[in-house]
Amino acid sequence: MTETETKNHHADKQQNGGAMAETSTVEDVFDDTYKMKEGPKPPRMLVWRNIILMSLLHLAALYGLTLVPSASVATLAFTVLLYLISALGVTAGAHRLWSHRSYKASFPLRVFLAFANSMAFQNDIYEWARDHRVHHKYSETDADPHNATRGFFFAHVGWLMVRKHPDVVEKGKKLELSDLRADKVVMFQRRYYKLSVILLCFLMPTLVPWYFWGESLTVAYFVPGLLRYTVMLNATWLVNSAAHIWGNRPYDKTISPRENPLVAFSAIGEGFHNYHHTFPFDYATSEFGIKLNLTTLFIDTMCFLGLAKDPKRVSKEVITARIQRTGEKSYKSG
Repeated sequence: MTETETKNHHADKQQNGGAMAETSTVEDVFDDTYKMKEGPKPPRMLVWRNIILMSLLHLAALYGLTLVPSASVATLAFTVLLYLISALGVTAGAHRLWSHRSYKASFPLRVFLAFANSMAFQNDIYEWARDHRVHHKYSETDADPHNATRGFFFAHVGWLMVRKHPDVVEKGKKLELSDLRADKVVMFQRRYYKLSVILLCFLMPTLVPWYFWGESLTVAYFVPGLLRYTVMLNATWLVNSAAHIWGNRPYDKTISPRENPLVAFSAIGEGFHNYHHTFPFDYATSEFGIKLNLTTLFIDTMCFLGLAKDPKRVSKEVITARIQRTGEKSYKSG
């Protein structure tokens, strides 16, 4: 954002802070009191372990792509299923449930989402939710873990290849996270996270196709294992990068996040990002319900089955008023 956009953004957030506080039960509302420190930035410290591992993972995924034609139909279907399950562990689980508390989930659903989250292997729920709340509270500042003003690559994956900015660490330590610590499912997953990742992200996707329908171990490891995992990672990262750079801003033109249908498709509903950063407490993360939003469909289904309840929603009147006040004027609400 430009300096003028940033000032307007802060002013608008100050105007609406009270309304946001009434509907957000966690620290996910932009903090306009934060000021970035003047002077030279701290030196960039590369994390070579992560750089090497990320490089090897993507090379392995490319090799897995060459094996797709030789995979059986059952293996390909299984890969898609695992993609959707692991995606839900991030979108319906770490994001909408634990980061934003936008709905309530029963114990069995929380257990399922925790297992699915381990299958996604994107840090444990506690760490994911903490960093995501910091991202919302200090979006596009030095305290934002994947600050998109530092460029597409940094926001996409580069932030994982360098040490966190000191402000990210400082602000993360000051967040109120008692709700996460009080959730036994979250803390159990955190305690046994590494073991659960080995079992659910790597071993299970490899052994099931090999044991049940005779797929080769090579294809099973590289296609439903590493290729699926890598594509899921990049789909999530696109929310931090592409959806903060490309798209329209119908709800708040003073902030960076955009509406990006391609990201919504790949991340099963997480690409309506201008809406989400304007109304972070809305369980659907979109004005349009289940359109390009399998995660919302999943939560709706869980509510219908009695496994979830109390999904938070923004009223049509509030959405319309916000569009008229801060949105791009060419946009027409659905």
